[in-house]
Amino acid sequence: MVETIFDTLNAKAAIFALERFFGDKGVRLPVFISGTIVDNSGRTLSGQTNEAFWNSVCHAKPMAIGLNCALGARDMQKYVANLSACADCYVFCYPNAGLPNAMGGYDQKGPEMAEEIRPFCEAGLVNGLGGCCGTGPEHIAAIAAMAAQYPPRPVHAVAPLLRLSGLEPLNYSPDAGAMRRTFLNVGERCNVAGSILFKKAIIGGDYDAALAIALKQVQQGADVLDINMDDGLIDGLAAMTRFVNLCVADPEISRVPFMIDSSKFAIVEAGLKCSQGKCIVNSISLKEGEPAFLRQAALIRRHGAAVVVMAFDEAGQAAGYADKVRICGRAYRLLVETVGFNPADIIFDPNILTVGTGLPEHNNYAVDFIRATREIKRVCPGSKISGGVSNIAFSFRGNEAVRRAFHSAFLHHACAAGMDMGIVNALQVREDAYERLDPELRGFVEDVLLNRCENATERMLEFAGTLDPKCKPTAVIRKGGVSGATAKAKEASWRDFTVEKRIEHALIKGIDEFVVADTEEARISGRCAPRHSFALAAAAAAAAASPASPARPPARPA
Repeated sequence: MVETIFDTLNAKAAIFALERFFGDKGVRLPVFISGTIVDNSGRTLSGQTNEAFWNSVCHAKPMAIGLNCALGARDMQKYVANLSACADCYVFCYPNAGLPNAMGGYDQKGPEMAEEIRPFCEAGLVNGLGGCCGTGPEHIAAIAAMAAQYPPRPVHAVAPLLRLSGLEPLNYSPDAGAMRRTFLNVGERCNVAGSILFKKAIIGGDYDAALAIALKQVQQGADVLDINMDDGLIDGLAAMTRFVNLCVADPEISRVPFMIDSSKFAIVEAGLKCSQGKCIVNSISLKEGEPAFLRQAALIRRHGAAVVVMAFDEAGQAAGYADKVRICGRAYRLLVETVGFNPADIIFDPNILTVGTGLPEHNNYAVDFIRATREIKRVCPGSKISGGVSNIAFSFRGNEAVRRAFHSAFLHHACAAGMDMGIVNALQVREDAYERLDPELRGFVEDVLLNRCENATERMLEFAGTLDPKCKPTAVIRKGGVSGATAKAKEASWRDFTVEKRIEHALIKGIDEFVVADTEEARISGRCAPRHSFALAAAAAAAAASPASPARPPARPA
């Protein structure tokens, strides 16, 4: 029994040790897991909601899961109800005898505690009951007598979803009729291979700047954060460990799941060992043969992570439709039948390859990916499809309108075929909705993507040469001309608020970039309320002492 869990990462370490013990000894014993909600925020001390906690530990396939300690029965009921709804195993709870008195003791007697627990039984929330702090034989006898009047909770099945977590749960429920709407945006900017700013920050040891990049992605709509430290100038193991630990300590960043991304498995494990949530590993493949693939897959499952499988095998990268389907089908059978992976935790990346290169053999790459997506979803039930979307338009780097239009149009067609998620610029893919693309630009782009004519690339290059390379695909500007669409009004910013509201916003969000200027404006205008004086002075002093340090949100209170 792994119990009184206030830090899910410790619980995952205990589960990992149990799984290793079971494997070494060739036996399997029932596992009970019990978390602790520390107050009425409904979170563990390390910040997770109880459903996020369940998503993090459900890979252990426990016989029972529950809550204990910290709260009395009355305060615990709603959290047990939530756990009961999402867990497909037995559920139990053993609360304290109420809350402690001023001396740290417990005054609640057995009959009173039993009555507080009665609603659990009436609602059919639990299969087992007990007592924690402040309870003794009298309490257990009273609870047992009360509970004997009710049937136990029936164990129910849950939908076979991809269930991830940071501080909060992410239960991916795709809408087959609108896959683009339910598409998961995996933020691409915390990847040293994909972001020059992030790479410079990591190489320079400026982890505050790196964290600011992560935070901005979450604020701009990333559902998952991709983190990659693979670079010859970086100690990937140390950088991954430090950065993930810092992300976990930031409640705004760590509320979303992480995608631990590396071609080196030791770096993948370093990232997994730091995260209490349920992560995605990106990636493994059959490139080094089945033994290495199975060993890595078993370790990933033991860590409780989902996995991205690249369409590579011993012969190399799958470029065409048939190879993509064949390799993914083989990997699926190994993961499900040999390793025991939940199909919902298997994510295939069938290789998004660059089109528009001028080489005829590349012309059908997008079509092959889209066709393979549809077939892989059919022959590998429950699996998901992902990919690095920016790969599709490498030929057009430097031309923002064309590159972003390729991303949007590709996602439109790939999602229609069943693509579930992708590594993207979350803000851009939201702004560049397919329906809003410039119609003429979209036509040229789709000619290339869908390989509709032999000279599609030449026509695309000719048209791209007429565009301002910095314009947007939804508001195309010809060189030396004007936008083809009416510019939208500038979105309202918190910087447009009154000085009092700007200061209030900055204090709440932990933003120190403008604190000196705003404080001086408030002082001169005489509009600074006395209650803000100390906080403003402290913030201004901190900003002056470290002017280059970006803001960090305040830690979640225990």
